[in-house]
Amino acid sequence: MRSHRRRTSIRRGAPALLSAAALITGGLAVATQTSAFATTTTASPAVSSASTVHTHRLCSEPSKPGYMACQSVVRTDVKAQKTLGRHDTPKGFGPADLQAAYNLPKDGGKGATVAIVDANDDPNAEKDLAAYRSQYGLPECSTGNGCFKKIDQDGGTNYPTPDAGWAGEISLDVDMVSAACPQCKILLVEAKSANMEDLGAAVNQAVKQGAKYVSNSYGGGEEANDTTADDQYFKHPGVAITVSSGDSGYGVEYPASSQYVTSVGGTSLKKDSSTRGYSESVWGTSAGGEGAGSGCSKYDAKPSWQKDTDCAKRAVADVAAVADPATGLAVYDTYQASGWNVYGGTSASSPFIAGVYALAGAPGSGDVPASYPYAHPDKLNDVTDGSNGSCSNYLCKAGKGYDGPTGLGTPNGVAAFTK
Repeated sequence: MRSHRRRTSIRRGAPALLSAAALITGGLAVATQTSAFATTTTASPAVSSASTVHTHRLCSEPSKPGYMACQSVVRTDVKAQKTLGRHDTPKGFGPADLQAAYNLPKDGGKGATVAIVDANDDPNAEKDLAAYRSQYGLPECSTGNGCFKKIDQDGGTNYPTPDAGWAGEISLDVDMVSAACPQCKILLVEAKSANMEDLGAAVNQAVKQGAKYVSNSYGGGEEANDTTADDQYFKHPGVAITVSSGDSGYGVEYPASSQYVTSVGGTSLKKDSSTRGYSESVWGTSAGGEGAGSGCSKYDAKPSWQKDTDCAKRAVADVAAVADPATGLAVYDTYQASGWNVYGGTSASSPFIAGVYALAGAPGSGDVPASYPYAHPDKLNDVTDGSNGSCSNYLCKAGKGYDGPTGLGTPNGVAAFTK
């Protein structure tokens, strides 16, 4: 069989992304039109109440065919904090906020391993993870106690070249798994490059290592040969594989469009006076161009459990969680970065949902866990407001039941993520 690298010689890259280096050197900020970041709990005070926030995307635009870009953004209108004063707390939502917003147990997932697949190396990954978990009183997760493990795509310790943008992505990923499932083990698998072939090899390695939950926070344009990659890298029955739906608004990216993965969209999350205590809307606007990705795949077949009517092939997304940088997450990142920052993007929602799957328990050995939420839509928070672009139907507009930007909804406990 010809390799996917050769078969993807014309793959389009994801929409243009600014590198983290630009953030360090003061590159241009991108205005994000989003909802206000409402007051959070005292554990994680609000960032800004402005409706327009400024962000940088963390990863560079792919320079070669067949390469992916990470799906994370950092707030540049919120001052980074290298250290915190005695009575200071990080800006942005922390674990207590997210556990409350999504009705998650605090003691589940013990012994489960959530794998994070990213490109390039984050030399500070373990140290930064320790700082995050210490700040929020989460259990230690280190190499020493067997909770944290970092490997290359071949399963060894020949780590790839460090990259500031992907290091920020890694920090976001491991922090979001920690927030969702504090008792989970974390396996970080670093691909040697952002080529789909290397990232796919890292996915296979994560499964080989025994992980039942694998998060992927990257994407690129769809191509006709994506179905080959589906079979090579993402067809793993009994493993919950989550993928970010994208950060460029209405439009479909791969591998979120794979029929074997749970495609994860994004919301704006606000604290309010409702019974739940929080409300959500689509991350994005009707103008499009920024926000959670969604739409109808050109190439991937529709899974049997998807029943929406206006898309004959795979519809994106399946479920969602907070991703809007204006209602963003506290993340600790020090590799060519400045410590505590507020991050967003569907790179936040994918690892978070992987952690929720881990809380729900091991999937059935022959199952495709992406099907689980479709059997339990009443166990999710249905998101009915907002849009991520201009279209004529539910593929870009939230409404009752299934819609593209948020899928079936966001977690309300873990019942929707088990058989």
